[in-house]
Amino acid sequence: MPRKTISLIVSVLNEEETIPYFLEAIEPVLQAEPDYDFEMLFVNDGSTDGTMDVLLAARERDRRIKIIDFSRNFGKEDAMAAGFRAATGDAAIPLDVDLQDPVELIHAFLRKWEEGYEMVTGVRRLRRSDTPFKRLTAGMFYTVFNMMCGNRLTPNAGDYRLMDRRVLDALNALPERVRFTKGLYAWVGFRQAVVEYERPQRVAGSTKWNAMKLWHFALDGITSFSTLPLRIWSYIGMFFAFVGFCYASFLVLRTLICGVDVPGYASLMVALLVIGGIILVSLGVHGEYLGRIYEEVKCRPLYVVRRTVGFDDEEHRGGRP
Repeated sequence: MPRKTISLIVSVLNEEETIPYFLEAIEPVLQAEPDYDFEMLFVNDGSTDGTMDVLLAARERDRRIKIIDFSRNFGKEDAMAAGFRAATGDAAIPLDVDLQDPVELIHAFLRKWEEGYEMVTGVRRLRRSDTPFKRLTAGMFYTVFNMMCGNRLTPNAGDYRLMDRRVLDALNALPERVRFTKGLYAWVGFRQAVVEYERPQRVAGSTKWNAMKLWHFALDGITSFSTLPLRIWSYIGMFFAFVGFCYASFLVLRTLICGVDVPGYASLMVALLVIGGIILVSLGVHGEYLGRIYEEVKCRPLYVVRRTVGFDDEEHRGGRP
């Protein structure tokens, strides 16, 4: 039987400190799987430090390393999309370079894959490395997302997983540009298994995520997989229209029966402010969806590549036109 190849997909942004630790930790794991060949596909997502130099030096020592160098920072979602498209393996494993995704878990992924599962997902049993605020907001996001989008996400599951070639091909066939990859994993389906692990602290460096990026990420996820927010505001609009009609009828009847009285300034201002605020929030929700439509119809590539290293043709199969 021909040997199978596993593609390790690692997106990096200003990670010159962590890459040596990652390569040192991953080597014994790869050596412990003699029945498989491995390629390590690094996507440099517009790093401004010495990340690219470190990767080039590592490539000189290990020809299994391949590099895609973006022209600027396009974000982790697009970096993973580039890795998915460039991966040549029979299966692929996206993971973080900071070793918060324990590389030893690759053994368990491969065993489950050998059992016939087409996607094996790493689920964080404990999140001691995260702040209490992040644990709280993450739990709230999974709850809200699954309520609005139909229980699509496995709580505490990140991008760390093994995907069969059929899963990769299905993901690569999806044309959308505002990508929420966690939701896409669930959307494509296939036979899935779960492997639990405890997420450790970063080995070096600092996280590139902040509260604002996580908020935008959550909005992308919900608006990519659910139109419920639009439907909710339709119901709210109908409710207030009904209340307004009832109140108008009451005013007409009162005027006919009791005569005209002087309307109160306070009640008028309260009504105007409440209705105005509701209209502005409704416009904001519609604007979120309109903005995503705008991003899709422009049909720009997902990313722009400055150069590639380690590929046979040296011509990247770049962003979708």
